[in-house]
Amino acid sequence: MFEQNKKAVMDKYEAVVTRKNKKSEFYNGIYDRYEYPVLTRDHIPPFWKYDMNPETNPYFMERLGVNAVFNSGAIELNGKFYLVARVEGNDRKSFFAVAESDNGIDGFRFWDYPILLDDVCPEETNVYDMRLTKHEDGYIYGVFCSESKDTSVNDLSAAVAAAGIVRTKDLKTWERLDNLKTLNSPQQRNVVLHPEFVNGKYAFYTRPMDDFIETGSGGGVGFGLCDDIEHAVIDEEIMTSRRKYHTITEAKNGAGATPIKTDKGWIHIAHGVRNTAAGLRYVIYVFATSLEDPTKVIAEPSGFFIAPLAEERVGDVSNVVFTNGAIARDNGEVYIYYASSDTRLHVATTTIDKLIDYTFNTPTDPLRSVKCVEQRCDFIKKNIEFMKKG
Repeated sequence: MFEQNKKAVMDKYEAVVTRKNKKSEFYNGIYDRYEYPVLTRDHIPPFWKYDMNPETNPYFMERLGVNAVFNSGAIELNGKFYLVARVEGNDRKSFFAVAESDNGIDGFRFWDYPILLDDVCPEETNVYDMRLTKHEDGYIYGVFCSESKDTSVNDLSAAVAAAGIVRTKDLKTWERLDNLKTLNSPQQRNVVLHPEFVNGKYAFYTRPMDDFIETGSGGGVGFGLCDDIEHAVIDEEIMTSRRKYHTITEAKNGAGATPIKTDKGWIHIAHGVRNTAAGLRYVIYVFATSLEDPTKVIAEPSGFFIAPLAEERVGDVSNVVFTNGAIARDNGEVYIYYASSDTRLHVATTTIDKLIDYTFNTPTDPLRSVKCVEQRCDFIKKNIEFMKKG
C-alpha cells in the first residue's frame, strides 16, 4: 500500500510540474492570460508533506499538508525566473519558498527547503506577501507582512501588521533587518521598496492603516523616505494613488509589484478593493508616477487592469486577484504574477510598450456616471466616424 500510494502521489506531482502552459483564448490586446496556474498546492514537493519512511508512515499519509500557494514576489537572475511564493500550511501559517523556472510560464519547481527566516521577533505569528526589489545598492530586498497578536484588545482574532524587511544576494542566505517603523501609521501592509535612491535615501511605498483590516483614515498608497535601511524609520508619508469614492479603490488600495521604470515614468501595478454584498472584491490596477518625483501621479487609467475570471473567482477568499510580483526583462517582456482567491498563482504576459500604451493612453475615470457616459459616447462617435471613412 505504501509504494502504491507513493507512486500515485509522485506521478501526479511530476505531471503538474512538467505540464506545458499555453495562452488562453482571453484577449484584450493588453496582456495574455494562460490556461494553467504557474503555482498551486500540487506544485509542493511531496517530501514536504509526506513521511517517506514506510516504517513510520505505512499508509503514506500526508503529515504536514499545504492548503494554498499564492501571493509571490518575482525576480529574474541570470536568465532564470524565481518566485518567492507564499505557502500556507493546513495549520494556517504562511511561509516563503523559492520556485524556479527557465521560461517563467511553466516548469516551476520549488527548491528543496523553504526559507527559514531569522527568529528575531518573538511576537511574530505569521509572515506573507513578500515583494522583491533589486536595489541599486547591490542587495535584493524582500519586504513582507509581519503579523502578530494584538494584545491591546480582548479579541482572539485581533492582529497587528508591520512591514518586515530582509535582504539577500542569492535568495539563499537572508539577513533579517528591523521592521519598518512609520511614525504616523499604527499598522502597515503592502509595503514596497523603490529600486533607486531618492534624494540619497531609501524610498518606500506604504499603505497606512488604522487597524489590521480597515485602512480607516489611510488615504491610499503612501510614499516615504528613510536614511538607514537596517533601522528604517519613516517620519512622513505622502499620498500617491489615493482611494476614491465609488471606484475600484474605494475600500482600500495598496502597492503591488516593485514599480517598473520606463522612459515615460514609473509604472505601478497595484491592487484596489471595493465592498460588495458578497464581501470584498480585489482587482489589479495600474498608475504611473513621475521619474523626477515618484510621489506625483502622472497617469491613472480608468478601472481595473486585471479582475478575477471564471475559476479564478473561486477559492479560500473568493473574487480576488492580487499581485506582489512582476518581472520586466531587458528584451521588453513583462511577466505579471497574480494570485486568484488566495489559492493559486497565475502569470499574465505583456510588453513594456503595451504597458506604456495602456497606462498613458487609456482615459481616466471621470468619477460620475453621467460623465462616464459622455466619455463613452465621444469614444463611440469617433469610432463610428472613423469606420465610415474606411
